[in-house]
Amino acid sequence: MRKTVLITGAAGFLGSHLCDRMVREGFFVIGMDNLSTGSLSNIDHLFNSGSFEFSSYDVTKFVHIPGKLDYILHFASPASPIDYLKIPIQTLKVGALGTHNLLGLAKEKKSRILVASTSEVYGDPLVHPQPEEYWGNVNPIGPRGVYDEAKRFMESITMAYHNYHHLNTGIARIFNTYGPRMRANDGRAIPAFMSQAIKNENLTLFGNGKQTRSFCYIDDLIEGIFRLLMTDYHLPMNIGNPQEIPLLQLAEEIIQLTQSDSKIVYLSLPEDDPKQRCPDINKAKNILGWEPKVDRKDGLLKTITYFNEILK
Repeated sequence: MRKTVLITGAAGFLGSHLCDRMVREGFFVIGMDNLSTGSLSNIDHLFNSGSFEFSSYDVTKFVHIPGKLDYILHFASPASPIDYLKIPIQTLKVGALGTHNLLGLAKEKKSRILVASTSEVYGDPLVHPQPEEYWGNVNPIGPRGVYDEAKRFMESITMAYHNYHHLNTGIARIFNTYGPRMRANDGRAIPAFMSQAIKNENLTLFGNGKQTRSFCYIDDLIEGIFRLLMTDYHLPMNIGNPQEIPLLQLAEEIIQLTQSDSKIVYLSLPEDDPKQRCPDINKAKNILGWEPKVDRKDGLLKTITYFNEILK
């Protein structure tokens, strides 16, 4: 009998790719999303697969799924500053109430639940690269706090359910990820730079461009998530690409790859914007046998092809 997985945030960037992977792996997938930031166009192709059903639902309300449920992947949340600054209270609620509801569902169904945390739990880090043991440097009342603290609470309540109820839980700390199905206007660096370059507009770079990020292609990220789901590992695990790059270099690479005439303009750095971001992935290597495989140039070219199609 095939296994069933519930994926929240199913119509979003990461969630939709997870739906694809779980269907390919032979699971029956129940996708759930309130479509506040996701889009049905990301999962349209799955509706006639015979292995997928969709529920338009807000997980901050009580969640009930009839029948057996083997796995839960909780990926519902706004994930870019442009979103969580626009809907800050909903962002906090999905991290807190939504996670509580899904942990309760996992307890009822005796499911393994894997929650999507983020590198943002490290804040503007004072330790580099960031290992899972680092507690972070987060401003709880700053503009990014609604997202950072929602995810930190998510981790806390997930561990509480694991320790108190002996629930089979997992926590993925996801670092910057990119690829097809990102929204062109979601405010993050790669979609912003690509949209501007394709339109031959100025690329807007915040700060001096020396701040670093580490970008993981979506296929690599999904492989890491799947491997983590298939274990019983319960402590937080970094999933990301440790190849660090200054944002100025990223902007220049995208201009070159798109053959754009765009110039780079500099704007002031947003409050609490991290200066460095790079994962220590030794745990993922040792426990999952996982590390990123996709070369950045190849990943960027695939993503540019997608943005060329949606920006026509």
